[in-house]
Amino acid sequence: GLGPDDCFRRNRKLIYARMTGWGQTGPLAQAAGHDLNYLSLTGIVHAIGGKDLPAPPLNVVADMGGGAMSMALGILAGVYEARNSGEGQVVDISMTEGSAYLALGVYGMAAVGDYKHERMSNVLDGGAHFYRCYETKDKKFVSIASIEAKFYDLLLEKTGLKGDENLPDQFDQSQWPAMSERLAAVFKTKTRDEWCEVMEGSDVCFAPVLTFNEAPNHPHNKARGTFVDVEGVAQPNPAPRFNRTPGSVKGSAPEVGADTRDGLLAWGFDAAEVDALMEEKAVGWQG
Repeated sequence: GLGPDDCFRRNRKLIYARMTGWGQTGPLAQAAGHDLNYLSLTGIVHAIGGKDLPAPPLNVVADMGGGAMSMALGILAGVYEARNSGEGQVVDISMTEGSAYLALGVYGMAAVGDYKHERMSNVLDGGAHFYRCYETKDKKFVSIASIEAKFYDLLLEKTGLKGDENLPDQFDQSQWPAMSERLAAVFKTKTRDEWCEVMEGSDVCFAPVLTFNEAPNHPHNKARGTFVDVEGVAQPNPAPRFNRTPGSVKGSAPEVGADTRDGLLAWGFDAAEVDALMEEKAVGWQG
């Protein structure tokens, strides 16, 4: 293939981005892996899930966050620097390292002893009764994130617990399990939609837990245009938003490999070369 040295000989201002799971060097550089594996090496997977078992957080953290978003940022930063220096460079994106960087704040908490390594024992991992999800009467869920005192006070008010003389201090961790049980019982008295009527739009720091199919129909998402319908399929609109040059979805996704031939021709390969490459299965989707 074309390495960075080959490309730089043609254009020394190029930004050559390489994204892998483990990185270009190190003992695991040549080993296969997936999002879950890269996250496991950072400590993030150990922190997510129930008390008895870590849970894979889909593939949005390492693949998309630590990988794709780090790559986009790295390319943009490289282009900006090249405009000033006149020199391009290689950007090495490791999904493992990008994911670790996303957890920078938690590493800091662990370093100073403000984080417990047992799952569901901390404020942000479901251990605190005021920062977790609760099941509702209709077996759906709501999320509560009432960390600050004024938000927590409103949570107590709207759940009917305010004024109870037996309420412990909000940050008394020894009482978090008992308070979680009390709130769990309260939230099971109403459906998710009924709790939305009580709390949504208030400063409780509340939201219903929606499925992927439900999310596009939520009034806030509809008002913002968070999702767009493309040939009958709801999908997220581009983000972030630009006020002068707004982005948009140009069309539905093509079949995998559908544009391989056109792309190679546009890049300067002649038709015979493309035919030979495709016949040899050197390019195109192989299944």
